[in-house]
Amino acid sequence: MSASTILRRAAPLLLAALLAACAGTPDAGPAPAGFYRVAQGDTLWRIATRNGRSVAEIKRWNKLSGNDIQTGQLLRVAPPGTSGGSAPSGGKPAPAKPAPSKPAVDIRLAWPVPGQVVARYNGSTMKGIVLAAQPGDPVKAAAAGKVVYVGGGIRTYGNLIVIKHDARVITVYAYNRELLVKDGASVQAGQVIAKAGGSAGVPTDRLHFEVRVDGKAVDPAPYLPDR
Repeated sequence: MSASTILRRAAPLLLAALLAACAGTPDAGPAPAGFYRVAQGDTLWRIATRNGRSVAEIKRWNKLSGNDIQTGQLLRVAPPGTSGGSAPSGGKPAPAKPAPSKPAVDIRLAWPVPGQVVARYNGSTMKGIVLAAQPGDPVKAAAAGKVVYVGGGIRTYGNLIVIKHDARVITVYAYNRELLVKDGASVQAGQVIAKAGGSAGVPTDRLHFEVRVDGKAVDPAPYLPDR
């Protein structure tokens, strides 16, 4: 299978994971502020990403030893002692999420690897860009932020890192050979977060890079320096 076919099939999976999770089950009460009620199809990563948290934080606050969650389960998504308190049986629902505004244009990103662009964003079959990279090349964080996902859970993205830079912007680094940061870690712009080299059957000479604003893939070019 070609790399372009893999990327095309993978894009909807990541999009679903980064967009807001579905609402709770019809017969479940509304989740109090600081909590989230698990909907069908949810994963810890979806819930953590939606709430600007790491999977490690969600697991720690809810005393979860594994990744298994149940539909209708009430999970804490805010630190104990902040909004939400201890897990209640009722309470007021969290405030409605405001309507998304226009994509941010005030964040400047650095190139994660120095290689040339070998495939460009087109908004449909390509949700990011593909950069040339030699096996073992350092992959660097495009800006300071917090790591919200590390691993190979989205199989067709291979060894994947997702960094949240602010309330709206995340960057995605896919098909790494080796991952060098942990979930929940804070990273600085230019910090080495992985080694390139290919995974999930993708050739070893490339890195897939995405920028997402409010959960939607956007063209990375306007956010990167000219070459």
